[in-house]
Amino acid sequence: MSVEKQNLIEENLKQIFNEDFLMEMLSVEDFQNYNSVKQILKFHKGDTIFEDGDNSKGVYFIKKGTTKLAKQGVYGKEQILRFIKEGDLIGYRSLLCGENFQAKGEAMTEVEALFLPSEFFLHLLEVYPKLSFVMLQKIAFELGESSNTVTFLAQKTVRERLAEILLLLEQKLGTDPEGFIKISLTREEIANIIGTATESAIRLISEFKQDELIEVEGRNIKIIHHDKLRKLGHVIN
Repeated sequence: MSVEKQNLIEENLKQIFNEDFLMEMLSVEDFQNYNSVKQILKFHKGDTIFEDGDNSKGVYFIKKGTTKLAKQGVYGKEQILRFIKEGDLIGYRSLLCGENFQAKGEAMTEVEALFLPSEFFLHLLEVYPKLSFVMLQKIAFELGESSNTVTFLAQKTVRERLAEILLLLEQKLGTDPEGFIKISLTREEIANIIGTATESAIRLISEFKQDELIEVEGRNIKIIHHDKLRKLGHVIN
């Protein structure tokens, strides 16, 4: 996974949805329409942003916080598809495909989002070439990530997958002042991400801690030895 490419796309989205930049790039009429239709929405941790199967009414640009996209499996078990942090956009795929949401969006922290209705966002894609180009980049990047996920689940052991996921979560979400990854996940959620039973995830996290690869405080995890984790997960730096 190229975190650098993802960060570049998110920085471009931040610039695009900066109001000063929009005022400069859009016509007076479009900017006035933007101000009249936009909504700033706030969600508490655990709040549902949209449900799987809901009608897609627009897109959400995450200004603050972290969210997750998840889907219920055949037997009712939740499958986390991906995490979305500040500077990312969700809801566009269902809108562009003309279908209902195919996953549930949930706030993992306190979240502030800019909501734009479907009709106006589609209009922006028509009149705002830079947004159209960044969206093409984003879609192409996520298609590549889907292919990587298939390989990740099919060819790596659970131990290797845990090592890689911890590194990716740190890269994507960052760390707090004490070095802990900026997300609090249950052992069940970690097991869900790496495709194993909760008991196996608990055992592996305990082994990683004993091997002094990570430090654990409740649900919070800090990576101590990055090089050893990269080697264990066969992650190319």
